[in-house]
Amino acid sequence: MNHAAVIGAGTMGNGIAHVFAQHGWRVTLIDVSAEALERGMGTIRTNLDRQVKKGTLSQEGSGEVFARITTNSALAGAKEAELVIEAATERPDLKFQIFKTLDELCAPAAILASNTSSISITEIAAKTKRPGQVIGMHFMNPVPVMQLVEVIRGHATTDATMARTVEVAKALGKTPVEVNDYPGFVANRILLPMINEAVYAVMEGVATPEAIDTVMKLGMAHPMGPLALADFIGLDVCLAILEVMHQGLGDPKYRPCPLLRRMVAAGYLGRKSGKGFYSY
Repeated sequence: MNHAAVIGAGTMGNGIAHVFAQHGWRVTLIDVSAEALERGMGTIRTNLDRQVKKGTLSQEGSGEVFARITTNSALAGAKEAELVIEAATERPDLKFQIFKTLDELCAPAAILASNTSSISITEIAAKTKRPGQVIGMHFMNPVPVMQLVEVIRGHATTDATMARTVEVAKALGKTPVEVNDYPGFVANRILLPMINEAVYAVMEGVATPEAIDTVMKLGMAHPMGPLALADFIGLDVCLAILEVMHQGLGDPKYRPCPLLRRMVAAGYLGRKSGKGFYSY
């Protein structure tokens, strides 16, 4: 395998494209928005420059990595790829449509992966005629820095698809962890209830966001407090994942905090909107 296509040029997509290109893959970065593609390529360029400054990559190496990435505004750009990683907006209807189209376009042997943080791989796979070759590859943000990849097995995912995906993740210098297809997988199933509980603590006036984050950083050795992390992830994304888990698992313990709902309704989405639990 040496040609990957990445669908979606946002934060996760451009990070995934960067990592594949850095490990010798030819990458087609696909997004319907020309502006998103331009921004995504700009982010990759900035991150490569940072690696050069740090001395982890030569100037020449940086140019070679960047040259391996081409952009395309149509899904047809993925048709030659042996591995496709979808990193589009976290909306089931959108992902289902993308996978249906990819299934028709891509070579029969191609593996179709989703970087979804909570949507069922089994449901996505059912929209294709190759459910055995559909898998979850959930990278962590920022992708070039974070080691973990959750590799999620859908109900029909074959052992061969799982083995190949794990092998690819290791070749990218990542640590793959095999997970079964349940709402929220492992990372978000454990992380989001903690974030939600921190939001409840703010709403109930237990302590300020700063105090809550300090307790978790100094008391629990977390590198970032749960509320600063929620701002980093995006409060709308946190809300969407909690809703998927609440609906999928049917347990009231995953019910999103009313304050989180209110902040999202008000447009306080965290870093990307300039204001969340903190101001940016």
